[in-house]
Amino acid sequence: MARTPAPGTRERILTTASRLFYAHGVRAIGMNRIIDEAGTGKNLLYQHFTTKDDLVAGYLARVRERRADAIHRALDAAGDDPRARLVALVGELGDLVTRTGSRGCAFRNYLVEFPADDAAGTTDAADTAAGADTPAVLAREHLADVRAIIDGLVGELGTDDPGRLADELCLLVDGLFMQAAHRDPADVRRGADTAVRLTRHLVGA
Repeated sequence: MARTPAPGTRERILTTASRLFYAHGVRAIGMNRIIDEAGTGKNLLYQHFTTKDDLVAGYLARVRERRADAIHRALDAAGDDPRARLVALVGELGDLVTRTGSRGCAFRNYLVEFPADDAAGTTDAADTAAGADTPAVLAREHLADVRAIIDGLVGELGTDDPGRLADELCLLVDGLFMQAAHRDPADVRRGADTAVRLTRHLVGA
């Protein structure tokens, strides 16, 4: 008879997997390590997450929700001026990468590990074709969401070349996350402050 999961089991598994995937990468972490560190049995884990890809998708969906909430809070606090909102967006991302333990962007990191969109190795091709919430789909959708926010705000500025300005701001964001993966904290903080200053310059804030 299947064992009934205790309340909070799914959350404990997802919290453990999220910590390990972010700190070490998806490929480096096997299901057995998650089982050991979450203190749950193999059968219980697979009741909640039938494949590793399901667990990775849960991890990225959780990060996506939290990142979206943080971004929208920052934008709301900045008011209605699109210049101030763009500065606030870059500032929020700068604060994110300076937090202890930051290894850059979970979504970019995933796509670097799996550039061919083959997910974590077990996703069914039919699921991907049907638009299921695979890890790669979740990662790309989040990055597209952020780009859409930048495009929308830049569009409100009335610049002669909004596409170019949006590209420049996206390069700044990419650089913020890239440096977080390998530079020391003091350099990351300086880089984040520089990104905000450059954003102010680019948007005329």
